[in-house]
Amino acid sequence: MPPKGFSQTPQRDSYDVVIIGGAIMGSSLAWWLTENADFDGSVLVVERDPSYLKCASTLSNSCIRQQFSTELNVRISQFTADFCRNLRANMGGDDRVPNLEVHNFGYLYLADTEDFADVLRANQTVQRAAGADTRLLTADQIAADYPFYDLDGIVLGSINTRDEGYWDGGTLFEWFRRSAQARGIEYVAGEVVALSRQGGRIGGVTLASGQTVACGQVVNAAGTRGARIAAMAGLPLPVEPRKRYTWVFTAETPLDRALPLTIDPSGVHVRTDGPKTYLAGCKGDPDPAADPDDFAMDHGLWENHVWPILATRIPAFESIRVVTEWAGQYDYNTLDQNAVLGPHPEVENFLFMNGFSGHGLQQSPAMGRGLAEWITHTEYRSLDLTPFSYARVAAGEAMVEGAVI
Repeated sequence: MPPKGFSQTPQRDSYDVVIIGGAIMGSSLAWWLTENADFDGSVLVVERDPSYLKCASTLSNSCIRQQFSTELNVRISQFTADFCRNLRANMGGDDRVPNLEVHNFGYLYLADTEDFADVLRANQTVQRAAGADTRLLTADQIAADYPFYDLDGIVLGSINTRDEGYWDGGTLFEWFRRSAQARGIEYVAGEVVALSRQGGRIGGVTLASGQTVACGQVVNAAGTRGARIAAMAGLPLPVEPRKRYTWVFTAETPLDRALPLTIDPSGVHVRTDGPKTYLAGCKGDPDPAADPDDFAMDHGLWENHVWPILATRIPAFESIRVVTEWAGQYDYNTLDQNAVLGPHPEVENFLFMNGFSGHGLQQSPAMGRGLAEWITHTEYRSLDLTPFSYARVAAGEAMVEGAVI
C-alpha cells in the first residue's frame, strides 16, 4: 500500500500538468500552482520513492546563504529567507505551520591566495549590490571574532550573518507537500519509465505499472535522475549525480561560540550543528558521476582527508568523535552548476526543473513560484528566471556560479 497521501494509481487518464518527482522542487511547484489564482488545471505528481529516504531534500545539510557570485542567485535566497520567516501567513494562516528562522552563524569563506581573495572581493561587490550584508575580513579581523582558527596562510575571509546559516528546510518540504495534497494535488507512488513524444510535444507518460497518462505539460523535477527523464524525450541534459559526504561529530573541547559554516580552501566545510555537535562535509577526490542509488560512505575520506584538515584549521578539533555520517547526492549541472528551468525551445510542453547543484533546498520557493507563473502565464512575473533557461544549455553557453561548495 502507498503511504498516506499517495494514490497507487492515477485517478484520471489525463492531466494538465504532470510533475515527475515529488521532493522539494516538485512539491514547491505543485503548491505554487494551487496558490496561483489564474491556474485552474489538474495536476499529478509522480514520486518513485514516497519514503523520501534517499532524496537530496532529506539528505541535505539544510543551509542557506546569500554569498553567490550571481545577483539572481542572491535574490533567490533572499526570497526564501523572507518567505520562511512568514511561512504560516504565506500558507494561509494554518496554525500548524511554523514560521522558520535562519540560525545566522553565517558562512565564512577563507582565501589562501590573492587570486582567491580577488574572487571573494568580486563576489562581495555583487552581493552588496543585491542587498546582502557580506563583509570582507583580514586574518587579524577573523582572529578577533573567532580566535579558535589557525589562520596560517589565510589572506582574506568573507562572511555574512544576516539570513545566512542553518534553517529547517525539511519542515518547508513537508508543508509544501502536505499543503499541496490538502489543496487537491494528486500524488501517486510510481515511476515514470517512458515518455510519448510526437514531434514538438510530449503526449503522455508511462508508469512502471504500465498505465499511460496524457498530459498538457510535463515537468522534469526528478533530481539526480533528471537526465534519464530528459533522455526519454530525446533531450540531452548535462546533469549527473555527484556524491557529497557528511559527518556529525562532538569535540572534547567545544568551541566557546557558534562556528560559522567555514569553507576551508581545501573544500572541506564545517559548522555548528547543535548545542554540542558540529557538522563537516566535502566531496570525494576524485568526484565522478555516481549511480543514483549509490549512497555508500567512503570511510577512508574522514581519517585521511577531512579530520586532518579540521584539526589543522581548528586545533580544538584534534580530539573529536564522529556521531553519525551519511552520503547524499547533488543533481550536479556539469555545464555551470546552475539550475536549468523552464521549457525546452523545441519541445515546449517539456519543462525543466533540474541541476541545482546543491542549492535546491534554499532555492525551491522561488523556483516553484517562477515555474508556476510560467505554466500559467507563459512568463515569469515576480523574479525573472529566464537566465536559467535551457537555451544556454543548447548553445553551450555557461552562466557559471562561482560559489559552489
